[in-house]
Order: sequence, then C-alpha cells, then structure tokens
Amino acid sequence: MPLTSGGAPAATSQPPYLNTAVAGATVRRPEALLAAARRLERAAGRRRPPGAPPDAPRPLDVDVLVYGDRVSADPRLTLPHPHLRERRFVLAPLADVAADLPIPPDGKTVAELLAEVGQENLVEIVEGGLFQPPSPRE
Repeated sequence: MPLTSGGAPAATSQPPYLNTAVAGATVRRPEALLAAARRLERAAGRRRPPGAPPDAPRPLDVDVLVYGDRVSADPRLTLPHPHLRERRFVLAPLADVAADLPIPPDGKTVAELLAEVGQENLVEIVEGGLFQPPSPRE
C-alpha cells in the first residue's frame, strides 16, 4: 500500500498527514466495520471529546469510504463517505488499490472521480513508506 502525504482540507488548520487506502472483502456489516475502525483509532490514542470539531487533529482517522453498492444517509455511517468525491487526498490512494471500483449511486469509478477532482490538496507518494514532508512548490 503506497502512502501519500497530502494537505488537510483548506478549511482546517491541520498540518499535512499520511493517507493510504485498503480494499477487501468482509462478512461484517458496515456498522461492525466502523466499530472496528473506531477501536483502532482509540488504540492509537484518538479521543472524541464532546463538542470537538469532527476535523480536529488526531493521531489516526480510519474511515469506511464505500461498502459495495450500499447507499446510506445514516449520520453515524454515511455511505459512500460524504466527502469522497471531492478529496484528492482520499481518491489518490484509493485509486492505487481500486481504480476501477464503481462508486454509488452513479457508478463512476474511482479513477474517473480522481480525474474530475481539482488540483487543490495535491498529494505526493511517500518514498519507501517513510514520511518526508512535501518539497516546497515554486
């Protein structure tokens, strides 16, 4: 799995962070998969204090981006992820593992969505899997 270093969304004050994506199959329901993701976050030291903004800096953020062709507007687990289509730093690593994956509800592939997203928040592949800050742009 390649690691990418990408900027946080412009509306946040977070420093650049690492991103990656995994694709797999499971017999777990999406809610159980999300619960497992939350356990991983807690094990890494993430805390979600009441009233904290959802985009506050954190040591680990694990999202369920897509679950087959399921579409859900449940506020606890919106599928596909509500910001998937607009975030290059999410689409680029996802394209590395599942470029041809159709994203509901319209079935556009990850590669198609990546081609459509703007150049904001460009990502860089982290060589050797070790974080190196992106070089300054001229």
